[in-house]
Amino acid sequence: METNKSSLKGSVQRLGSFLSGMVLPNIGAFIAWGLITALFIPTGWMPNEYLSKLVDPMIKYLLPLLIGYTGGKMVYGHRGGVVGAIATAGVVIGASIPMFLGAMIMGPFGGYVIKKVDQLFEGKIPTGFEMLVNNFSAGIFGGLVSILAYTCIEPVVTAFSNGLGSLATVVTNMGLLPLIDIFIEPAKILFLNNAINHGILTPLGVQQAQEVGKSIFFLLEANPGPGLGILLAYTLFGKGNAKQSAPGAIIIHFLGGIHEIYFPYILMKPVLILAAIAGGICADLVFVLTHAGLRAAASPGSIFAVLTMTASDSYLGVLGGVAVGTIVSFLVASVILKASKDNGEEENLEEAQAKMKGMKAESKGAKASETVVNVSKADVKLIVFACDAGMGSSAMGESILKKALKDAGITDVGVKHSSVDSIPQEADVVFTQENLVERARKSAKTANIITVKNFLDRSKYDEFINTLK
Repeated sequence: METNKSSLKGSVQRLGSFLSGMVLPNIGAFIAWGLITALFIPTGWMPNEYLSKLVDPMIKYLLPLLIGYTGGKMVYGHRGGVVGAIATAGVVIGASIPMFLGAMIMGPFGGYVIKKVDQLFEGKIPTGFEMLVNNFSAGIFGGLVSILAYTCIEPVVTAFSNGLGSLATVVTNMGLLPLIDIFIEPAKILFLNNAINHGILTPLGVQQAQEVGKSIFFLLEANPGPGLGILLAYTLFGKGNAKQSAPGAIIIHFLGGIHEIYFPYILMKPVLILAAIAGGICADLVFVLTHAGLRAAASPGSIFAVLTMTASDSYLGVLGGVAVGTIVSFLVASVILKASKDNGEEENLEEAQAKMKGMKAESKGAKASETVVNVSKADVKLIVFACDAGMGSSAMGESILKKALKDAGITDVGVKHSSVDSIPQEADVVFTQENLVERARKSAKTANIITVKNFLDRSKYDEFINTLK
């Protein structure tokens, strides 16, 4: 029974990771659409009838096609991305709503189809006809999948999306929407935060924002208040390295928008999930009562991103909800930490982080390993930090190593960050987390892989720099 539960949890987490991987690389396009919408629609900051014509085509065509391309590319590289985009066009054309869910289905499906077609033709194409067969096979099967999407998938997805949106609207109108945090907060700790936000809430929010100019759905997962309250409680009432590291985590979480930073603090004491749920429910209640909403998705979940996307009539409600969520989660977490302070348990953040990595490794079927390499400076031209989505912890690691290299006088080595499935082929060294090492090896076959437990741990980078010297 435990094995079945573990397998199910791992499957759900892998699905969540895959869904978020389709959306996160395209967040810049979502932000561009959100800014154009916030500025130029009739109820925007600078209403402009001419420029507002950009809004509808971007949300109906550009964003779903980008998601579909990315999904196909994740399955089968650029060729899979092209066929995935063709397949996505089938669900986009004629749809009355933004087809994000359809893109998440048809993009990977298109990539999978052309991958299987290429495997079928492998070794059977006469010399000199490779380009002809490749182009026509992509065109023919891409067209067929697009027709399938247009005639069969689009009506089903439209009906499902409308039903889901209607249900969410009914729950909102009944005043029960805040209770959704009973499910959202525990799911976030299981690393489904990106899948929930970008796979479910963002499509619902986009549809609502298109109709009324803003949506509360953009706030439900992105609200940094509950996590901030828990970190503040650790800062004041925690102990050991958890107490010492919490202030730094606050900056990364609240200002940087990387919510994953507070997950280990809850894993240290799982009962703290009650603080996150209480803070989320109270914050959402404020959002509902004040009719607060964002014009577009806020990603990452930084207070700056949230305020940038806040509708012009919602600043008081948004700030009030974030503040209430912070206060409530802080009070509940403080009571829990004070009550357990003298029970003889030693809170160990490293153990919680190890537990978190183990959960991720379990969900991806990878075994943790430690890879140590010796490389010379002449062999290293590009270093890449790779995390699951390529936008959070890897960016922090990149920043730390860049500074360390600069301090060491090494200025001719490039440092980038990317998702673990899209590591540049020219990478010489890849830093990645232990649970992602197998995926990193598949993505960067010729690079030296260095595994780290925590991208914020500079000791690993100092050791590497000493090797270069």
